[in-house]
Amino acid sequence: MPPMCGRFVQAEDPEVYVAAFGVDRFAGDLLARSYNVAPTDAVYAVAEHNGVRQLGSFRWGLVPWWAKDRKAAARHINARAETVPVSPAYRDSFATRRCLVPADGFYEWQVRPKGKLPHYIYRRDGQPLALAGLWARWRDPATGDALTTCTIVTTGPNETVAQIHDRMPVILSADVWTTWLDPAVTDTDGLRALLTPAPADLLTHHAVPTLVNNVANNLPECIAPLSTPAAGT
Repeated sequence: MPPMCGRFVQAEDPEVYVAAFGVDRFAGDLLARSYNVAPTDAVYAVAEHNGVRQLGSFRWGLVPWWAKDRKAAARHINARAETVPVSPAYRDSFATRRCLVPADGFYEWQVRPKGKLPHYIYRRDGQPLALAGLWARWRDPATGDALTTCTIVTTGPNETVAQIHDRMPVILSADVWTTWLDPAVTDTDGLRALLTPAPADLLTHHAVPTLVNNVANNLPECIAPLSTPAAGT
């Protein structure tokens, strides 16, 4: 099964994320709706450039600026909140290149006697989640082409997610977005203090079909509630 947080949903038009996140400018490519975002896929993320909040398109899986190649991307889809300020892969981005990754919801797999059962986790009010992210720009030494990538920061679970998994993405509330996005904010301890589990009552979830296990399945049915699972499954 995918690692935590290894799959999520971005199925809205960019205008929805622009409005939800107070974005000043859409500066990315128009991406296809995705009900099954997988590592190294193109995703939308919100970042600040010269005081302007922008929605751009990034590759999911951070490639540090100093990497020799882009192979690191698949290993760096998540950054642990506990170590992100000091991790060689993430500390530069944590210092000055922070972002928000909009998500309609995310998937986690619950261990059960007969296998893992996927769940779709989302806000009770239906609004997009603001996942704490970091970004980096890497230049291919062979071609000179630039690649802009991102990662999602994870933390321990709240009471809702703990029923399913032992990690969850950091979900930032609107009152801290400005601080998180501002590259001039350098208070590492203050930023680290933001990386805590979201309130349990913010989220709800339901079991979904195992078709989400295959990245080739990118359909609205991926988030459809599953009929009550059979006992012991």
